[in-house]
Amino acid sequence: MSTQLLSLAKAINLGLRQALLDNDKVLLMGEDIGPLGGVFRVTEGLQAEFGENRVLDTPLAESGIVGTAIGMAMRGYRPVVEIQFDGFIFPGFDQITSQLAKLTARHEGSLSMPVVIRVPYGGHIGAVEHHQESPEAYFAHTAGLRVVTPSTPHDGYWMIQEAIASNDPVMFFEPKSRYWPKGEVELDASGSELHASRVVRQGTDITVLGYGPMVNVLLRAADFAAEEGRSVEVIDLRSLSPIDYDPVVASVQKTGRLVIAQEAPGFVSVGSEIAATVTERAFYSLEAPVLRVAGFDTPFPPAKLEDIYLPDADRVLEAVDRAMAY
Repeated sequence: MSTQLLSLAKAINLGLRQALLDNDKVLLMGEDIGPLGGVFRVTEGLQAEFGENRVLDTPLAESGIVGTAIGMAMRGYRPVVEIQFDGFIFPGFDQITSQLAKLTARHEGSLSMPVVIRVPYGGHIGAVEHHQESPEAYFAHTAGLRVVTPSTPHDGYWMIQEAIASNDPVMFFEPKSRYWPKGEVELDASGSELHASRVVRQGTDITVLGYGPMVNVLLRAADFAAEEGRSVEVIDLRSLSPIDYDPVVASVQKTGRLVIAQEAPGFVSVGSEIAATVTERAFYSLEAPVLRVAGFDTPFPPAKLEDIYLPDADRVLEAVDRAMAY
């Protein structure tokens, strides 16, 4: 088995390369993704290898990029679109939510929309306004879209290939703060199912759940809690639509407590939906209310204040303390 130590950015790069090799109908589109390799260098080297007809530099026009991808999908291609930053996705929002998400249902299932939209998202990179947002709830709310987010290089490598292989449109959210740390990637393994949640640390006292950039924060919080004698189970959600609830409910039935963490604001969020569903499905197992730790319900602040805005291990541990006090 071939195992490599890779960053998330490089793992996704290799996943894209493999998809381009496997299917000549796969093509990449986005601003500056050609010779530059994208702002985060995720597509570095791919245009040189596959040519300008497979890796297309586009104008700065998100609505046009997504609309073109929709048309190409109608003609049998499998476009992979890069949105340069999370906050830049909104000029393409209508194309995504009013067209891409609905075309298959509009054609009663006879038309597939195998389009992947890659979205670097989240904070902790010290960027300016519109460059550190977490808009995933808009798309998880939209019927017809699949929404996933890897937290590790291994998942990045396999999930991007699984997303491209899907005949449904997939919003592929990539946590910017996790682009550079390295982890082991098993290149010869088979990837886990695209929409499967996963327990990444076993525990018995309380369950903490997150996705994307928050998973590493939760693992740090679990380490600190262990020093105080508390056993914390950590779940990586991986998929925001659909959500694989079985591992979540099984964990809560075991521990009796749940803390949900996300960088996005908490009001009407993915965390809100999970809290409601777990309460419905595991009410008699809960020993405490389901608690949420989230970004504040304000626009993302200037970079110097991001560490105050974004949840950290201390805020997660404070929620763990409150849940354990019941």
